[in-house]
Amino acid sequence: MTTVPASSPLPRFPDGFLWGVSTSAPQIEGAVDEDGRGRSTWDVFAAQAGRIKDGSDARVATDHYHRFREDVALIQELGVGAYRFSVAWPRVVPDGAGAVNGAGLDFYDRLVDALLEAGVAPVPTLFHWDTPQALEEGGGWLRRDTAEHFAAYADAVAARLGDRVECWITLNEPAELTLLGYGLGQHAPGRALLFDALPAAHHLLLGHGLAVQALRARGATGIGIANSHGPTWPASDSAADTAAADLYDLLLNRLFADPLLLGHYPDDGLAALLPGPVADDLATISAPLDWYGINYYQPTRIGAPRPDAAGPTDFAGIALPPELPFAPQKIEGYPRTAFDWPVVPEALTELLLSFRARYGASLPPVLITENGCSYDGIDDTERIAFLDGHLRALHRAIEAGADVRGYFVWSLLDNFEWAEGYAQPFGLVHVDRTTLARTRKASFHWLRGALRL
Repeated sequence: MTTVPASSPLPRFPDGFLWGVSTSAPQIEGAVDEDGRGRSTWDVFAAQAGRIKDGSDARVATDHYHRFREDVALIQELGVGAYRFSVAWPRVVPDGAGAVNGAGLDFYDRLVDALLEAGVAPVPTLFHWDTPQALEEGGGWLRRDTAEHFAAYADAVAARLGDRVECWITLNEPAELTLLGYGLGQHAPGRALLFDALPAAHHLLLGHGLAVQALRARGATGIGIANSHGPTWPASDSAADTAAADLYDLLLNRLFADPLLLGHYPDDGLAALLPGPVADDLATISAPLDWYGINYYQPTRIGAPRPDAAGPTDFAGIALPPELPFAPQKIEGYPRTAFDWPVVPEALTELLLSFRARYGASLPPVLITENGCSYDGIDDTERIAFLDGHLRALHRAIEAGADVRGYFVWSLLDNFEWAEGYAQPFGLVHVDRTTLARTRKASFHWLRGALRL
């Protein structure tokens, strides 16, 4: 019997507050060669020697494709009201453009029906980094027409699922795909273009805007996006450190939020580097949203590069090239996750209130679309402390005026954690790598109890 540590009850959240859990198709589905699914950039990337730290891939992952009913039962038992999953673009449109694979849509039909039967609202994300490889070979998100193909795919999904889905997410974390996938080459598709990756950012945002148009044309409501954000803390008050921190914050936060919420890029010089009719595109990108999704994990401390630094800067396990004009520094004085990320719940409060101050009436209601941590073990008391602390920090932000309507834990299951493979378990539920058996962790039982108080 799992023993859940005692703690004071969570504060009461507003009536109608939406509780959920999150996953993504490339991290849990498996079945990569079944029912007509095409290859994704992550299939190709993981097959390249040295790309995944533990040498694994996601060909089976957690086998959610075959075990989704078992996983839906876990969600129902947990007691949350919503499940954020992603639709795999290459499963629905194998080549990224052209023919739609009906068998792929059939799977999401079954999943949505199972969720509704369990009393759980389906919240599909249309793109969680799994670009169809056929599109990537033609340039991927560096090409404008990828945004147009994405909108056509969004229309196909909405045509099949729109009668039962009331909440949609267009993109997940375009910042990470741009910076880690195209800028640094640490994620799929593995291109190391540094600042030449910026066209991908613009085309991802354009793809979002075009997808919103496609969803609206199908009568969809409840449309948002899931962007990753976190406070940026200068390493010191020096002019060099504050300038470096400002540039980092621009690239990770404002580059993706400002066009969506304010209708312009945060810097005119930056906008001049982007391709296409940028002014016209911004009108599409900034179409009104029903809500705005924030994925929060940690703040970042940034200083100017130090000429005397030995070797490349390491950030969250990623070696950064020395020519970057900023250098992440370790945040001391806080507990750390197994991923070596600092646990700073109060930074979530800071983030939400800073968004309220910066965007004002332009900011729609917010959903926390991801928040979670990596820790080993079934009796994961550290994860309980993490969730407890962040939920209290979230509540303080709401009391201070942040309009936050929901919170999704990342993640339901231990899964394929991108370039880390299976070495970083984020799940409320442990998945045995050999048998794929699901085991509820202490954090699962704690959250289930906390939501029922």
